Amino acid sequence: MKMPGNMQSMMKQAQQMQQKLQEEIALIRVEASAGGGMVTVKMDGQKTVLGVKIDPEVAGDVEMLQDMTMAAFNEAAKKVDEEARGKMGGMLGGMGLPPGMF
Repeated sequence: MKMPGNMQSMMKQAQQMQQKLQEEIALIRVEASAGGGMVTVKMDGQKTVLGVKIDPEVAGDVEMLQDMTMAAFNEAAKKVDEEARGKMGGMLGGMGLPPGMF
């Protein structure tokens, strides 16, 4: 089934925007900490952990270390989601789509 030329153009533009968005999201880098900086997690846009820093003071208390590590990971993932949404909103805003569609 052949689409009208305008529709084909819009589809091509949408594919290009999606690729650009994926490239921009891949460049996201966030850092989040818990326990006043005792545990710090660095994460990229695909939520791959790039680094974990643990203050030696907390290493003796396993339960507290587990809780702080989990909190830092969750906060880093939340930051990635927020930055990705911001990039997506900025990119899609130029398309004239109704608010809340994405």
